[in-house]
Amino acid sequence: MSSGPRIGVVGATGAVGAVTLELLAERGYGDVRAFASARSAGSRVEFGGEALVVEEATADVLSAGDLDVCLFSVGTSRSLELVPHAVRGGAAVVDKSSAYRLTEGVPLVVPEVNGARAREHDGIVANPNCSTIPLTCVLKPLHDAATLRRVRVSTYQSMSGAGASNMQRLAATQHDDLDLLMEWDFDGVELDEETKIREEARKIMELPELPISATCVRVPVMVGHAESVWIETESKLSADDARSLLEAAPSVRLVDFPSPGKARGIDEVLVGRVRQDPTEENGLVLFLACDNLRKGAALNAIQIAELLLSRAALAA
Repeated sequence: MSSGPRIGVVGATGAVGAVTLELLAERGYGDVRAFASARSAGSRVEFGGEALVVEEATADVLSAGDLDVCLFSVGTSRSLELVPHAVRGGAAVVDKSSAYRLTEGVPLVVPEVNGARAREHDGIVANPNCSTIPLTCVLKPLHDAATLRRVRVSTYQSMSGAGASNMQRLAATQHDDLDLLMEWDFDGVELDEETKIREEARKIMELPELPISATCVRVPVMVGHAESVWIETESKLSADDARSLLEAAPSVRLVDFPSPGKARGIDEVLVGRVRQDPTEENGLVLFLACDNLRKGAALNAIQIAELLLSRAALAA
């Protein structure tokens, strides 16, 4: 029997759940269980060349006390329903939905940016939005060097960010029928996705008043989000200095021309086209791309879990 941590993957049959299982196997975890809805219970999912039988995610099962960490990749309503039961059973939960991201007292964590906050959890750590994660990885070193004054971002988000069913929809769509989508709720001012990016980035960066403006669209790309980013800083930062900072930043890879295709299947955030903004004295412009299923979701959550497990090991 494995002596490693006992890990549950809730939402194992979804796009992010599948990548979560793949990454856990790659990182050598062996005591892993797969959970999903009653509809998927009894099916099998791949894990390290073997097959795991999917268990139904119920309150009783998750509160049984036989899991150390639960990685949730389900919708907001299901997270609100089931996460408290996993916590009651003694598991530390990393939740990838928006259910707890802006809840006071729940850490919202990108390990390369604010990893120490994960250790302040009371059972739950929230995993940020798949566009906020790469954005803050890139903003952090620039802020530390020159202090952010303002951020503007346009995102081009792949269909995988909307789930496996939308990936299937894209695969079945004729090329001439492809179009940009603004599928998120709109309150007359901005999309809820745009609000999430601003509020989550502020919380992660611990800059509650930072002006951040976002425009988000879903594009006909299978995997990989891209973002155009304009920043203004309090002190002057040259493009060369910015490139040097980004090249040294954790989980960031400096390239000439980032793209979703180049980012797919890798763990780093690709950033490039770093240049001065000719309209702003202390302005920079850059472009980034990230595999939204890996660093944008599953990998970031596993990195959080590893921080929690290291804390538990130190306390033992």
